Amino acid sequence: MLTDMAALGWLTPRRHSATARSVLAGEASAEAARKSSQDVPPEEPEFPVLGDDKAAAFFDLDNTVMQGAALFHFGRGLYKRKFFETRDLAKFAWQQAWFRLAGVEDPEHMQEARDSALSIVKGHRVAELQSIGEEIYDEYMAERIWPGTRALAQAHLDAGQKVWLVTAAPVEIATVIARRLGLTGALGTVAESVDGVYTGKLVGEPLHGPAKAEAVRALASAEGLDLSRCAAYSDSHNDIPMLSLVGHPYAINPDTKLRKHARKLDWRLRDYRTGRKAAKVGIPAAAGVGAVAGGTAAAIALHKRRR
Repeated sequence: MLTDMAALGWLTPRRHSATARSVLAGEASAEAARKSSQDVPPEEPEFPVLGDDKAAAFFDLDNTVMQGAALFHFGRGLYKRKFFETRDLAKFAWQQAWFRLAGVEDPEHMQEARDSALSIVKGHRVAELQSIGEEIYDEYMAERIWPGTRALAQAHLDAGQKVWLVTAAPVEIATVIARRLGLTGALGTVAESVDGVYTGKLVGEPLHGPAKAEAVRALASAEGLDLSRCAAYSDSHNDIPMLSLVGHPYAINPDTKLRKHARKLDWRLRDYRTGRKAAKVGIPAAAGVGAVAGGTAAAIALHKRRR
């Protein structure tokens, strides 16, 4: 009997008091487990936030939402409708080619384009240009919308947020583009009109650089938005004032200066161009330039044949 009990004794758990070393081992293990659980990075919060009515998104247009400059595409459409001469079309084509190749805005080119556009539309009715803008969108702009940027805008819309274009392009053009993309609306440069007819002057100055930031600030105030919960998207360092206003700035197809600034401040970047900064090697950009230049040459040849 005693033998049997002795045999069973090794199966019975023995209770030993914890030594200092075992206590230390246990505490170390618990601490390691706690730290390892804290080291797991938290999941990135969903953005945009569904149902956040204090948030909105602001998108630059040229080279952010659309390849190239809206004003230049508009100029091509107006030439097709005989608003101006061949020599002006050549200037528009050169400016657009430069913009596509360099990937940045040249202030002198943009000023020339605005001055040309204002002189061209002077005396025309606002309603007429709005109607033509619809046609020009289908002809030159619809196929140049960046799908990636369009998806970003749609994400904000799907979250129940308003989405605005903010551009130096004429507000009539910007409004057409915003409506065709299903966006909320547009902030753009306002050309003066009297009794529905363009005077050839601007109201204030072009919506560019700091003026964009002021427009966004004013709209946010009017709409009751919290800018720290809003997002802004642009390709240009000229829009750093606008991007700096919001809590969620994005650099889209950024120029060199904006890319450096965005990396320094840890802003999010998205590049939808083929082979990042393709203009440097001149592959897809050069193809676009060739298309514009070729179209210009064809238009000039056709114009000469008609004379």
